[in-house]
Amino acid sequence: MRLRSTMFGEVYDFGSIKEVLAKANEPKSGDQQAGIAARSAAERVAAREVLAEIPLSALRENPAVPYEIDEVTRVIDDAVNETVYSEIKGWKVGDFREWILANSTTGDMIKRASTALTGEMVAGVTKLMSNMDLIVGAKKIEIVKHCVNTIGRRGTIASRLQPNHPTDSVEGIRAATYEGLSFGSGDSVIGINPSDDSVSSVSRLLEMTKEVIDTWEIPTQNCVLAHITTQMECLKRGAPVGLMFQSLAGSQKANEGFGISVGLLDEASALAKKHCWPAGPNYLYFETGQGTALSADAHYDADQLTMEARIYGLAKRYDPYQVNTVVGFIGPEYLYDSVQITRAGLEDHFMGKLTGLSMGCDVCYTNHAKATQNEIENLMVLFAAAGGSFIMGIPMGDDSMLSYQTTSFHDIASIRQAMDLRPLPEFEAWLEGIGLWKDGQLTAAAGDASFFLRR
Repeated sequence: MRLRSTMFGEVYDFGSIKEVLAKANEPKSGDQQAGIAARSAAERVAAREVLAEIPLSALRENPAVPYEIDEVTRVIDDAVNETVYSEIKGWKVGDFREWILANSTTGDMIKRASTALTGEMVAGVTKLMSNMDLIVGAKKIEIVKHCVNTIGRRGTIASRLQPNHPTDSVEGIRAATYEGLSFGSGDSVIGINPSDDSVSSVSRLLEMTKEVIDTWEIPTQNCVLAHITTQMECLKRGAPVGLMFQSLAGSQKANEGFGISVGLLDEASALAKKHCWPAGPNYLYFETGQGTALSADAHYDADQLTMEARIYGLAKRYDPYQVNTVVGFIGPEYLYDSVQITRAGLEDHFMGKLTGLSMGCDVCYTNHAKATQNEIENLMVLFAAAGGSFIMGIPMGDDSMLSYQTTSFHDIASIRQAMDLRPLPEFEAWLEGIGLWKDGQLTAAAGDASFFLRR
């Protein structure tokens, strides 16, 4: 196979498909840190020229981590629909890009093709897309899932109500929950990042959020984002778990750093289907982020976009209710500034939907990143235009427990108004029923947490 290109009289030879994928990537500080990024814009274009001519079959045959040593690779490869694969394996990556973007190609056609894709195929086509291409391609694909309510329908965008508290104060979390609900946040999930990962503390937060849901008859689900083994123990002891959560990475070695394995995830998924309180059938919630494997020195010299694409192939095994990329949370060591964060957010959303997942985005940045709130709001608008499923909702967009900047309760109200989008259908009906929503927008009663204390 030819892995060579000539640009402006200079010959660029690439030693492997893995190197082509890495050097075809948009500039990322993580790839630069790992020493695998293109050394110049010309080398990047040369790598893309080579990548565009590689058949999809070659990407399957050359995974970033060998099949024999990595269970993530095995999960993804073993799940390939061989009938569909036989139809597309001869397509070049450039042809695949053109097919996705063609007016004649529908979302249903893309979803059928997705059953035959590996993470490396998904990563390859993503590297040939502009930001606009990523929006156009993702917009075509509708991925609908159901737990208590229905996420992913066209014309909707949901919000995870994230009422974190530095000491896990039940009353502090309850107050933040009421504020978020008053702005129409919480239809994706009421999801808390705990500061205390113990079974007793996590159970206490699950019980409180379920009480709020039951008292107000809210069509949503709860989740406490502790380690999955803690949530499993809570569930075994009778705590009311709505969604079961876990962060994922794109290699077995990196997942071992998280204290998880495919076997453990299989066990958790079976337990959730049996004991989680919602109707389902989708009970899992995963979070991802470019740079995860690199930060654990478990990337096998693959670029961070390719390792991210592999996460989505693993996540698909569990048919989750939702997945979100915590795009700027890992820090500027991996995504240096708002340009890289924006690009990664659009890449992750496209790759997740192309894989078959209901994708959200924590439109965020850490305080030492070269980014501003205005720049992050730009990503939120682009994400909504691409048909994203959900964003975060945090008081004033400033997380008091995790100490990072993200989207606020106000932002979900604003993006719905600006883009003519609605809450999830069951949640919208509930908002109307209690007087917080009318004729497609929030009422004058919205935005006041005391609304839930006066009735």
